[in-house]
Amino acid sequence: MIMAEANGRTIGKPDKLFGVSSLAKQRIAVAGKENVIDATIGVLLTDEGKLAVLSSVIEGLRQLAPEDFAEYAPIAGIPSYGETVKKAVFLDEQPDAFVETCFTPGGTGALRNAVSCYTKPGEAVLTGDWHWSPYRVIAEEQGRRLETYSLFDGEGKFNYKAFGASLTDLLNRQEGALIIINTPAHNPTGYTFTADDWDRVIETICKFPDKKIRLLVDIAYLDFSGDARAYRAFFKKLTGLPENILPLVAFSASKGFTLYGMRCGALLCMAPTAEIAKEFKDACTVASRASWSNGNRAAMTVLSNIFADENLLAKVTEERQFFLDALRRRGKAFMDAAAAAGLNCCPYDSGFFVTVPCENAEAVGKELQKYDIFTIPLGEGVRVSVASITETECARIPEKLKLAIEAVNA
Repeated sequence: MIMAEANGRTIGKPDKLFGVSSLAKQRIAVAGKENVIDATIGVLLTDEGKLAVLSSVIEGLRQLAPEDFAEYAPIAGIPSYGETVKKAVFLDEQPDAFVETCFTPGGTGALRNAVSCYTKPGEAVLTGDWHWSPYRVIAEEQGRRLETYSLFDGEGKFNYKAFGASLTDLLNRQEGALIIINTPAHNPTGYTFTADDWDRVIETICKFPDKKIRLLVDIAYLDFSGDARAYRAFFKKLTGLPENILPLVAFSASKGFTLYGMRCGALLCMAPTAEIAKEFKDACTVASRASWSNGNRAAMTVLSNIFADENLLAKVTEERQFFLDALRRRGKAFMDAAAAAGLNCCPYDSGFFVTVPCENAEAVGKELQKYDIFTIPLGEGVRVSVASITETECARIPEKLKLAIEAVNA
């Protein structure tokens, strides 16, 4: 007898990522870590294979008082955290908009609340065909659907025509739309929307003045993309938009502050009016209360303390830059080796992952395991985590991946 109600869920289906990761660990136990490349893990590791953790953030945690861990936090977050999130996202260039924030457990919680508050049951959420797979789970768990458009055109650029066609089709069936754009350092491709891409997006969504457009930007990898100010420049394009368009931002402290396990994030709005901003705060507070209720006070407090202490913030920024430089070297090593091997990749700019489009991705992944290289098959391609392997390993994979693709699709 099955007691759980499926409600569109796939109950008991094994997680693909953790399944392949387990195989890699089993192989490492037999062949030795030095002989196996585990490029499945979606976190930043040091060259020694240990989790990259900002010691400056840990220093801030150690300075907390017991009540900073034990006391309930307000549902929307402690007051200082709301201001901290604005600084973390926008730095000192606050947008010309009515900005409100609401605590969420990581970026996943921000995505969850955006779907809950800004779509109706039965409606569809729109994103690119290359996307973080939990987007679909988050939508379907709440009785929504995920629809996609072709993210890239034949030249490896943002496919604004496909985006426009899909949005038009969706809005012919719905009175509004929630659009998710993951940039910079997109998961799983490493693509970053350019200024021209953003102009195309805005031009497209402004064609629907009678529809409610909610544009959600998932910035999970913002602090591990590149120059802090350059990679935040796009926020200026999200101000001064018509009142029927609401920009939302999903913030996560997992990557930029290496607080993966403390589940700290926020959903922000860049509202055109004070009324819409208040509505955002009210709706998100109810959604939070009905799911996780209160948030992680310790995580909120340590981030607030970091941004209140110029010396500690400088230390965090310097330490993060060290890891960012290493990550960018790894990504470059992979892409240089891919070019040398004639391996076609999705356009990569920065971030934790590179994706290689191919047919029969599951079979390609298994073939690659014959070389003791473990990656994640993603439907129409193979995802490689450059964040979790060394620069040397990044340079080794493309040639073997090309051979695996040729062997499977011969």
